[in-house]
Amino acid sequence: MEKQYPQCMVDGEPYLPGSSSLLSYLEKRLLVTLRDGKTFVGYLQSVDQFANLLLSHTKERIYVGPKFGDIDRGVYIVRGENVILLGEVDEERERQLVQLHRVNQEDILLLQKQQQLQRQEADRVKHKFMKERGLEYTNLQTFEDFM
Repeated sequence: MEKQYPQCMVDGEPYLPGSSSLLSYLEKRLLVTLRDGKTFVGYLQSVDQFANLLLSHTKERIYVGPKFGDIDRGVYIVRGENVILLGEVDEERERQLVQLHRVNQEDILLLQKQQQLQRQEADRVKHKFMKERGLEYTNLQTFEDFM
């Protein structure tokens, strides 16, 4: 007699473990956050056994404080091991957010550059402060450095 294993069900559908669970997101609009802090929004077209993603109509979303801007990237391939967050975009909530905080591409790139310069200046001040006290300061980048 063959052994029967219990089947895990999620919302009445059988749950597929591993990268197979991503198949339910095909043709849906997803937000993907990578290890380097970049965020992309696009439609999932394909996925493989390594959870590599193929996104179409992709936009890179850059956040600076409460503002954000989108840069068109077209078709985009994401290596699965770089994904830290993936989820379906709530269209209604996105519309509300867009009305409040979206800025154009040139403005968001300018704001991002200003933010990077401010962080570099803060690091320079920290380094100087520590050096004056005989301590060594190394700037270890964290996830927040990219946001």
